Formats: sequence, C-alpha cells, structure tokens
Amino acid sequence: MSHLEHIQSKILSRNDLARWAEDRHQAGDKVVFTNGCFDLLHRGHVDYLSKAADLGDVLIIGVNADASVSRLKGEHRPLQDEASRAEILAALTFVSAVVIFEEDTPLNLIQTVKPDVLVKGGDYTIDTVVGATEVMKAGGHVELIPFLEGYSTTGIEQKILKESKN
Repeated sequence: MSHLEHIQSKILSRNDLARWAEDRHQAGDKVVFTNGCFDLLHRGHVDYLSKAADLGDVLIIGVNADASVSRLKGEHRPLQDEASRAEILAALTFVSAVVIFEEDTPLNLIQTVKPDVLVKGGDYTIDTVVGATEVMKAGGHVELIPFLEGYSTTGIEQKILKESKN
C-alpha cells in the first residue's frame, strides 16, 4: 500500500467508523475522540491533536463538513474543502481515523463512537462540551487541552487579509 493509500484508508464513512470503533473497543483499546473544522492546519492544531492522541490508543477526529463550517464560521469559510481537510489530518501519524460529519455538533457521532476520552480545547468548560454528559454516563471522561498561544486559523486568516490590503 502506498503512503497516499494508507492516508486515504484512515478516512472512514460513518458506518465504517461505527464498526471500526467497536472493533477497537473489543480489542481493549482506549478510544479518544475530538472534532473540529481544522480549516488551516497549523502548529496549534498539531500540538492539540498530538496531546489528544497521547490520552489513549487510537485517536478519531470528526471533521465538520463544508456546509457545517459555513454555518458555524461564516460564508467565507471553509478555506479548504472537507476532503482536503480530512486527508491532511489523516496524514498525521498519530491520527487513527477521520470522519466527516454534516451536523453542526458531533453529538450523533460521539454516540456512535462511544469514546473513552472526549477531548476539546481549553476554550471550553466541561459543561459546554457537546457529548460530555453522554461520555461520562458511559464511564468515559472529558479532557480539556489548552491551546498553544498565538496560533489560530482566524488569526492566520486575518493576517493574510491584512497583508493582501498592503
């Protein structure tokens, strides 16, 4: 299998992900889940996702579909299409699986995956994390990982826009 085929094999449909996650649970793996738009992958994302991966045996990333990103971030977003964002994330060695989801929140996906650990960024509190209640009721836990200061897609976008006006 080529490197590109390996990367693409980590991008799963929701149905395939459900089976894959169940197999991981049955194998005794600690399943970690996080989600986001990941529009421009930057150093802050790599820091956050690598720390999330360190919390278990497999890391699953839910990626907002293009329509969802537009609803959440505005009509000018995403800057990269969902297939590109998913493939870039899947290329990270510590990422086990990537799935694109259409909804504005990952609740249905979280209920499908049944993660042992649900991870979100430090800008959340446990009571604002979608799916936290469901994960904790099932015996899992929620981890909040602080963001790396100075790195954000919005900040990069604003810098590009400012530079283009000069």
